[in-house]
Amino acid sequence: MTALVWPSTPVPAEEGDVWRWELPTVHDASRVRMDLRARLAHPSLASRSTEDAREGLLLTFEELSSNALRHGGGSVEAVIHALPTGWLIVLTDGNPDSPPQPAVDRDPAYGGMGLPMVAQLSVDYGWAAEADRKHVWAMLPSGMATAAVPRPRSSSGPAA
Repeated sequence: MTALVWPSTPVPAEEGDVWRWELPTVHDASRVRMDLRARLAHPSLASRSTEDAREGLLLTFEELSSNALRHGGGSVEAVIHALPTGWLIVLTDGNPDSPPQPAVDRDPAYGGMGLPMVAQLSVDYGWAAEADRKHVWAMLPSGMATAAVPRPRSSSGPAA
């Protein structure tokens, strides 16, 4: 089986409402997830996204924040750009020399399935390093008919 490659590519520049949280500890991720769930329940957002898409964003946040807190080191920041077609989620940590590494051929009982799951939920995804920070990002669709159509990604890197 060929390994899923989490491509090194810059964070997309997107315009939209920006939500930002600091995550000093794992416990803060739970607090932020509850805040994010409350924001997504607001009628203005609920009317322009499907429930499945909102749940996908929550799951993506949980997976990326958990990885950043467990493997990233340093201060962790979560930023979500709410876009008309979905969301751009970016988790930043202090370990730029350690790219995301999806688990391959691992028993799911041992974990490590988060990055492949995020890749399946995403329209696009990647990571970028700058100075002393690493940014792991995913673009998620709103689930509405006008949302961007996912571009399949080969196992060897970015879509053509």
